[in-house]
Amino acid sequence: MEYFGYIASIIIGLSLGLIGGGGSILTIPILVYLFKVDPELATSYSLFIVGTTALYGGFSHYKLGNLKLKTALYFAIPSVFSILIIREVIFPKIANTLFTIASYAVSKNLLIMIVFAILMISASISMIKKTKNEDRPNKTNYPQLAFIGFLVGIVTGFLGAGGGFLIIPALLFFANLPMKQAVGTSLLIIFINSAIGFVGDLYINTPIDYRFLFSITAMAFIGMFVGILLSKRIDGTKLKPIFGWFVLVMGIYIILKEIIL
Repeated sequence: MEYFGYIASIIIGLSLGLIGGGGSILTIPILVYLFKVDPELATSYSLFIVGTTALYGGFSHYKLGNLKLKTALYFAIPSVFSILIIREVIFPKIANTLFTIASYAVSKNLLIMIVFAILMISASISMIKKTKNEDRPNKTNYPQLAFIGFLVGIVTGFLGAGGGFLIIPALLFFANLPMKQAVGTSLLIIFINSAIGFVGDLYINTPIDYRFLFSITAMAFIGMFVGILLSKRIDGTKLKPIFGWFVLVMGIYIILKEIIL
């Protein structure tokens, strides 16, 4: 299963390079189910893997002219505040066992995976559904963009998710960016969000297996490199529905595995 996990890790970077998101959607299930990492620890690992890979991708897109720095900062700065609140104040205080229904204990780890699966299903629907670019506003709505950034930071803090599947639609509709610029700008935001979350985890002494972490990140880098090359030739909007169906299946699988199987 571990060999398959390393191969699957390439898809993390491939997704980020092609559509500017989806890396964390894949990272958490890969770590939990293929490498048997504890879900809470997997959120920390995901922040490092996705964040580091997104940094490389963001720099590559910057050289291609696909990164809007002002837009990224308006989105990322509010995210930083909500990430710190969630990971450093709220998350550590959540009990390992939340409550018990009959003889069935609902744990923090179960909650993480179920919420993540629900988010995956919601994100997959937005990926599958066709959007009309002509309905976008004519100029950037920075106050709304900042508010969306704060909300995405909550997701990043709780689930260890970069939030690209939420960032891309926000950049398309509130920042009026074309798809390729939304991808490049999203990668910088993902890096900032993930870096803040991971550094916060180091501050509270989260145990980190760096050898394992670097090996997964290296595989994701390979996927990112390939994804960026392909993004020059393939329209990301055509790939989103395909990826959306894949994410939908994974989300349903996680719910079934955690509750029924």
